[in-house]
Amino acid sequence: MKTIKERLSILPQEMPLQEPLARTRTMNEVALGYREEQARQEAERCLGCANAPCVAACPVQVPIPRFIAEIQDGRFQSAIQCIKESNLLPAVCGRVCPQEKQCQSACTVGKSLKAVEKAVAIGRLERFAADWERKEGCAALPPRKAPTGKKVAVIGSGPAGITCAAECLRFGHDVTIFEALHKTGGVLIYGIPEFRLPKSIVEAEIDNLKKMGARIETNVLIGRTISLTALQKEYDAIFIGSGAGLPKFLGIAGEDLSGVFSANEYLTRANLMKAYERERADTPLVQSKRVVVVGGGNVAMDAARMARRLGAEDVHIVYRRTRDEMPARAEEVEHAVQEGVIFDFLRNPTAIQGKGQVSGVELQCFTLGAPDSSGRRAPISDTAQANYSFECDTVIVALGNEPNPLLTRLYPELKADSRGRILVTEDYKTSVDKIYAGGDIVQGAATVIRAMGDGRKAAHALISAAGCSKAAAGCF
Repeated sequence: MKTIKERLSILPQEMPLQEPLARTRTMNEVALGYREEQARQEAERCLGCANAPCVAACPVQVPIPRFIAEIQDGRFQSAIQCIKESNLLPAVCGRVCPQEKQCQSACTVGKSLKAVEKAVAIGRLERFAADWERKEGCAALPPRKAPTGKKVAVIGSGPAGITCAAECLRFGHDVTIFEALHKTGGVLIYGIPEFRLPKSIVEAEIDNLKKMGARIETNVLIGRTISLTALQKEYDAIFIGSGAGLPKFLGIAGEDLSGVFSANEYLTRANLMKAYERERADTPLVQSKRVVVVGGGNVAMDAARMARRLGAEDVHIVYRRTRDEMPARAEEVEHAVQEGVIFDFLRNPTAIQGKGQVSGVELQCFTLGAPDSSGRRAPISDTAQANYSFECDTVIVALGNEPNPLLTRLYPELKADSRGRILVTEDYKTSVDKIYAGGDIVQGAATVIRAMGDGRKAAHALISAAGCSKAAAGCF
């Protein structure tokens, strides 16, 4: 048994990566995952804190010290079983969740060493356990209770919908998932690139839902293909997890020019419709030479790195603050830098230039003032510097997304705020009886794990609404 001092002296394990130049020529996953000896070495750094602050900081309360202790002892099957007690998508979360802002931010090791980047790599260990299970072919479906005869409709097959569906299936309810697109997975499929999250992993999770008994209907837009009223008549409870797929724009001149994309459209064409397979793809995608991506979040990083892989010679991220204020994960920013993406900080477009086709952007210069409501230093126009033109042929706007207002416009009894986010109680109940909602449709564009947390908690409330006793509902 190692002492605390010995554990704190163990160096963090670096994640093996593809070589930067080589990876910009392929869609293959950049992070290669821990080897077994690395995973066990990293797991040895965990102190096994009795108060488990990392668990409290996890939106789905994964039993982190317990699963890491299993990895320490080489019991990888037990480790993945621990994780799946509360997280049914560990291979996904281990890759895309911002652990440094959640579980790892509370890690005692990181705090002791006074650096969050030195915290135990909880996400990487979670990914290791999930990948080991898949490689070994020993994945087991969660046990299901006896059928209840109750029917639940889940609108949307993203992280919130998948999680809610799985929880309801475990309890014995019949579940039908309605997806507007032709493929299931929501943002996991259309939004996150293959080089960060291989689609085969998402497809495997969807297959598990089907094996558990879920029925999935694609190309169904609730409110158009089927009315919400019709679902209310057929199902005992409804969960709305349709996400936030309506992109925000800059509201400046020139946004209607050819060559301007929302990051949502750009990534959907590449991820879902595989526009990079030019000889076979059913959707076109412009061949760009010089790309400007506007924004500083993970989606901006995804769009910029995708543009590099699609052949752009020069990719710039324009952001009105500095790197210190960027909301993107530090790891994603570093990967973008390694891949040749150029960052133009303290800049923001005031107009997009061109005649029919983008030829450039006009950029305004900024400086930073005092922190605003976000806690970050606010950008202030730098009047000492004049606006200037910057040549490019493609502009990708990555300023986030808002919920599609279709449902709330068609059904005004479904109350929403001024941004179109559905209003819910603490139990995720909407203003309409037996209709629940969670994920980005409630939170606005947030994280995968937060959406999953919403789906799980809503499912528990849904179970009671569908006629189960409170005692039974507590079985989770």
